Amino acid sequence: MAKLCVNIDHVATLRQARGGIEPSVLSAAKICEEAGANGITVHLREDRRHIQDRDIIDLKKAVKGTFNLEMAFADDVIAIAKTVRPDLITIVPEKREELTTEGGLDLSNNFDRAKSIIGEFVEMGITVSIFIEPDIKAVELSQKTGAQYVELHTGTYCEAFEKGNYSHELNRIFEAAEYAKKIGMGLNAGHGLDRFNIVPILPIENIQEFNIGYSIISRSVFVGLENAVKELLSLLNNKVD
Repeated sequence: MAKLCVNIDHVATLRQARGGIEPSVLSAAKICEEAGANGITVHLREDRRHIQDRDIIDLKKAVKGTFNLEMAFADDVIAIAKTVRPDLITIVPEKREELTTEGGLDLSNNFDRAKSIIGEFVEMGITVSIFIEPDIKAVELSQKTGAQYVELHTGTYCEAFEKGNYSHELNRIFEAAEYAKKIGMGLNAGHGLDRFNIVPILPIENIQEFNIGYSIISRSVFVGLENAVKELLSLLNNKVD
């Protein structure tokens, strides 16, 4: 069964809207793990729009499962990652003006820097994943950086799913997943996934972890965070061919 790491960025988004201490990201992480989630994911953005430096320190101490830190190649964030040493670092692209991550990292323009920084993290014993488009060339370049995992960006697929014509994007994910398996790369997936559009992806057996956040936090408004997590886990437990 694929693991579920819950991204709790938008718990922090709500907290930052008033600049207070509630809702607590630590409480959210605890509820998610007690509901059965295998870990917690957060994105420490350069503009600190939601997750803050202090959250990273506190979550590393509190999370019992996998603590996955998403980050771009920002020097201050790199320094924090080296200090905190999360279980998994996922390298993502980042634009200050974007509402959310808009696509996978373009390694063709970032290869040397990626290889250097990833090498430093790997030497420290930290597992590294690269958030990429579901593309065979991107998987190949990711392996050459020294990263142990790739995370396939499923956002374009999810947009196509909404329009009802998603076979092309789904095939891209299947093909990239198969190639990752062929060359021995670990495989994760995420972005835009919810309890409906994840179903066609579930037959991909070598996906080891789904990172899902926004849909879970949104769903929790109506059913509670514990139930929102359990809904996704129920799908992962009963995946169909």
